[in-house]
Amino acid sequence: MPQPNAHVVVLDHPLVQHKLTRLRQVETSTAGFRRLTRELSLLMCYEATRDLALEEVEIQTPLDRMTGRLLSGKKLCFISILRAGNGILDGMLDLVPSARVGHIGLMRDHETLEAKEYYMKLPEDVATRDCIVVDPMLATGHSAAAAIDRVKAAGVRNIVFVCLLAAPEGVAFITRTHPDVRIVTCAIDDRLDEHGYIRPGLGDAGDRLFGTR
Repeated sequence: MPQPNAHVVVLDHPLVQHKLTRLRQVETSTAGFRRLTRELSLLMCYEATRDLALEEVEIQTPLDRMTGRLLSGKKLCFISILRAGNGILDGMLDLVPSARVGHIGLMRDHETLEAKEYYMKLPEDVATRDCIVVDPMLATGHSAAAAIDRVKAAGVRNIVFVCLLAAPEGVAFITRTHPDVRIVTCAIDDRLDEHGYIRPGLGDAGDRLFGTR
C-alpha cells in the first residue's frame, strides 16, 4: 500500500479496518452501508478533531470542585461535498451536534474529470471557524481541491479533509495544491482506473448510500 506523507493520517485502528472491510463488500446492503459509514464517521471525527484547543474551567461535581477542560477558541464547521458527503456528515454531527454545517455541490465532468460547482451554502461566520470538509472518496482530488478552494476563498484558514478512501493520485494532488490541509482517511488504495474510480475501492459511495445507480 502506498505510504502516506506527514500531512496524511491513515487510521489503522482494528475497529476502523474491520468496518471498512465490511463497507467494501459487494453484498453489504444499503442499510448496512449507511450504518457502517456513520460508525466510521464517528471514529474519523475523533482523529480530525485531535488538535482542537482546550481551556481549563472550574466546575462542581456532585462530590467536589475540580478543574476540568472544555473546548476553547474557534468553533467547528462541517462542510459536506454533495451528495455523498452527507453520509459522513450525519455521523460527525452525532459527535459534535453544535457544529455549524455547510454544503458544496460539485459534479465531475466524466470527460475531463474536472469538478463543476452547482451549489454552495456556508455559514455566515465560517471564516471564524475550524472547518472539516467531508467526502467519502478522494479519487483524482479535483473535487476536494475545488471545495477547499471555495472554503479558503470564504476566509477559512484551518481546514481538515476527511474521507473513507483515498487514491495515491488524489493524495498527491491535494498535497501539491493545498499543502496546509491535513487529510484523514481509513485507507489509501492501489490506484485509479481509466474512469477515475478508486481500485479496489468500494464502488460509488453515493449510489451505495442512497440506493441509486
